[in-house]
Amino acid sequence: MYDRLLPLIKKYLPEDKIAQATPESRLIADLGMDSIGMLMLSMALEEEFGVSFNAPVKFETVQDVMDFLQKNATK
Repeated sequence: MYDRLLPLIKKYLPEDKIAQATPESRLIADLGMDSIGMLMLSMALEEEFGVSFNAPVKFETVQDVMDFLQKNATK
């Protein structure tokens, strides 16, 4: 799962933060992802993993995203 997720996350990070992405990294505070990046990541997750966001989901860390995908991914 992490191997599929990491390239998606890296697309929406500032260039100088890409190498710092780990499961424990906080998306906004540590990696510098902005609100547009979060929106784009959500759309990429829908396409790649077949998930739907019917209610707001707060992802703080990369691990939060992986946990959500493990429970909800259909692809």
